[in-house]
Formats: sequence, structure tokens, C-alpha cells
Amino acid sequence: QVQLVESGGGLVQTGGSLRVSCAASGRTFSSYAMGWFRQAPGKEREFVAAISWSGGRTDYADSVKGRFTISRDNAKNTVYLQMSSLKPEDTALYYCAAFNTGGMNYVTRDIKRYEYWGQGTQVTVSS
Repeated sequence: QVQLVESGGGLVQTGGSLRVSCAASGRTFSSYAMGWFRQAPGKEREFVAAISWSGGRTDYADSVKGRFTISRDNAKNTVYLQMSSLKPEDTALYYCAAFNTGGMNYVTRDIKRYEYWGQGTQVTVSS
């Protein structure tokens, strides 16, 4: 069982930066690949970024590639999403999610693959 708690959301101006964090409970955090998803009002939840259990593999949605960076610290049971050059269209509730890879070092964008979810942290980018 993994419990996820996001933090670090807030209000930022266009072009600004923000880092959101996701703290995980449990002793097997390093067994889980992690992902960030977001959901804007009236829209479906969408993939943002993912990172393998080792941190050696990452994947990004085209809309954030080059602006966002996902990272993790397994010693702290925490995954981060550093967001730069933020745009109003980045405004959404950001969720972190986890799935057990069984030791395999891969990532996925498939939302159905993720087993555990946090409650989300709001990011608002003003124009």
C-alpha cells in the first residue's frame, strides 16, 4: 500500500516557475514508477510526466517537454515536478500517481496502469 500526498501548488504568473512535490508512505517506494497527471476544469485527466523507479527513465507530454522536469529522491520517498516557463494553459489540479513495476525499469503514460493516487495540488497560472 502506498499513500501519496502532493504539496507545493499555488498561484504563479505566466513565465514563472513552481515546484510541486509528492511524498509517499511505505517502505517500498523505490519499487514504484511515478507519474504526474493534471486535470483542468471540464477536461479529462491527462498525462504530464513519468519517472522509473531508478530515475533512469523519464517521459514527458509534448505540451510540457523542455519546460517541466520530473525527478525523485528514493531516500526521501519523494517525487518532484519542476515547472518552468509556465503558461495559463498549465492551470490544473496536479496529481501524482504510482504503480509497482515489479523491478522493471520502465514508465508508462497509461492512466489505467497507475494503482495509487494522491489528492492533488492546485496550480494556477495567471496571464
